[in-house]
Amino acid sequence: MPIIAARRYTAGKPGEHSLKIDGGQRDSLLPRQFDWVGMAEPIPEEMEAVAKQFGLHPLAVEDALNPQQLPKLEVYGRHVFIVARTATIDEGENINYGQTALFLGEDFLVTVRFGSNRAHIALRQRLETDPERLAEGPDFVAHAILDFIVDGLHPLIERLEEAVQVMEDRAIHAFPEQSTIRRIFRLRRQLRRFERTIGPMREVCERLAMTDVPYIDGSAHVWFRDVLDHVRRTMVRLQGLKETLASIVETASLLEQHRQGEMTRKLAAWAAILAVPTAIAGIYGMNFDHMPELRWTYGYYAVMGVIGSICGGLWLQFKKIGWL
Repeated sequence: MPIIAARRYTAGKPGEHSLKIDGGQRDSLLPRQFDWVGMAEPIPEEMEAVAKQFGLHPLAVEDALNPQQLPKLEVYGRHVFIVARTATIDEGENINYGQTALFLGEDFLVTVRFGSNRAHIALRQRLETDPERLAEGPDFVAHAILDFIVDGLHPLIERLEEAVQVMEDRAIHAFPEQSTIRRIFRLRRQLRRFERTIGPMREVCERLAMTDVPYIDGSAHVWFRDVLDHVRRTMVRLQGLKETLASIVETASLLEQHRQGEMTRKLAAWAAILAVPTAIAGIYGMNFDHMPELRWTYGYYAVMGVIGSICGGLWLQFKKIGWL
């Protein structure tokens, strides 16, 4: 059975032996005792044994085994069912999603994890080093798991922010290549999916932090408000990424238009300057027998002087207005 760990805690201290999971009747628990069972990608038969032992609702069990749920919180008779989504990013900047379901009861917590490579073993070990806090009960552990999941989103956001920053800096100096534009639109599509998948976590945390939920002690609301704050920060950073990606192509396009405008003005200025000798040479290239200055000794020098003066004047004027 893919049970990563199953412990019964008394006053925040784990028992010497693992909790027996066989689908049978649970032993009576003493005050300040609770069970914490962590599962990873169980098959239906294995999940059924845990469901029988802890009295989990069939609909919640069905959702826990379907790793395509959106984050949600539902209250059943003997427990609260919470679904959270995890996300990681690979080397190809593809976002991969997982799911963690929590069954929170008065004296137990069952977690079912799919598709996430961030196990809760280190988290459990860290919590066990602080028995006083762990003794607060399964609702405190539920908070710690949700906080662990939300904090796991930060490396993903940071990596995307670094990638987007590089693209933004490059777009200032040159119009993005087609491969970069395709990358931008691919990231925008992934961020929209990320928002649809992770976004409902904010509503879940708001309910946990601001409303009365069974099996959640009122004193634990402050801890869930901290998780809510982390979710909100993540969504704000996500929105900033979306806006930045949307503006990169637009900004690069405006800069490219500006560069093209400068080039056009320079070409127009040089065309105007070159038009002067072209026009004068064209006039004196006509095949008339009688034209002024054709027989004049200094005619050539005079014409070249006039051409030079006009072209120089035009060059200075264009330079003054910034066209050259």
